[in-house]
Amino acid sequence: MIRFGILGFGLHAVKRVMPGFALAKNCRVTALSRRDMGKAQESARRFNIPLAFDSAEDLCRSTEVDAVFVTTPNACHLSDVLVAINCGKPVLCEKPMAVDADECGRMVEGARKAHLLLGVAQVFRFENSTARLRDRIAAGQIGRPIFARSEFSFQAAGGHPRTWLYDPAVAGGGPIADVGVHCVDALRYILHDEVVTVSARGMSDRESGELEAAAALILEFSRGTLASVLVSYRSEYRTPIEFVGESGVLRADNGLNVEPPITLELRRNGAIVESETVSNQGAYARQVDAFAAAVEGKADFPVPGEEGWQNQEILDAAYRSLKSGKAESVKRVIGLPTSSVIRLARQSM
Repeated sequence: MIRFGILGFGLHAVKRVMPGFALAKNCRVTALSRRDMGKAQESARRFNIPLAFDSAEDLCRSTEVDAVFVTTPNACHLSDVLVAINCGKPVLCEKPMAVDADECGRMVEGARKAHLLLGVAQVFRFENSTARLRDRIAAGQIGRPIFARSEFSFQAAGGHPRTWLYDPAVAGGGPIADVGVHCVDALRYILHDEVVTVSARGMSDRESGELEAAAALILEFSRGTLASVLVSYRSEYRTPIEFVGESGVLRADNGLNVEPPITLELRRNGAIVESETVSNQGAYARQVDAFAAAVEGKADFPVPGEEGWQNQEILDAAYRSLKSGKAESVKRVIGLPTSSVIRLARQSM
């Protein structure tokens, strides 16, 4: 049983992370941290968590913590991950991994030197719907993928519980960074392919300030698939995903969602020829259990730090494109760790 400490116990931890741990089979939460000790103790009582801290380092040094889950605001990820690594703890870091690719590189290099596991919490890789889309495309159900589309929007006008959402120094970006990273990662994973160029256009308003409030990206993949990613803080919650191939179409209206059942549709000649309904409600539990298994040396974690770094290279290219008005190339991250390196994590605890 792997004991997690959660750094930055905020809205995401309450709404998503703790319900996931409640369903997990091989891990539990033994500690949390918040900047205010009173609030930390209140959260610990509410969720029956034994230890509360107001210091990241104190949590990471606790002998009651085997692994650290970083859920702090984006700009804090680098320092929090490095603190955990310096304390000898494997780290699962929320997406986006950092505010730029250089920070991701520093995290990955730090973990490599310490022979510790560093994972990124791209939770939609643990969805049943995502797995089925990947399997169906790999099986050739739609032929060669020509187009792909992923959207992620939610309403964040008029204030949001994450009060830092429009602060560039903390968020590092608008919806491209916040939810666009989910779209990018899902497309990379499902297509089993890499993005080589990005073109981006965005719009902002008074509330978003210098950050984008909505954006459209065009991604060119190495095997020729063209993908669109649409993200927004200004429309209702929606997460459709679709793949158009030479011989068919696969789609799900709310594919990047962990709450309602997801219906996958296979279409040919404009008609639905096959449908399948799956549940994604166990995605957060599968994510932490998978990390726990990797910490124990029983399996590789599917989303190592290098994957988060590659996603950030794509986000960085998108932001360069917003400024340049041109297509920007994406740097390829080389050196995904072998299983022998990943499995050293347990030995370093």
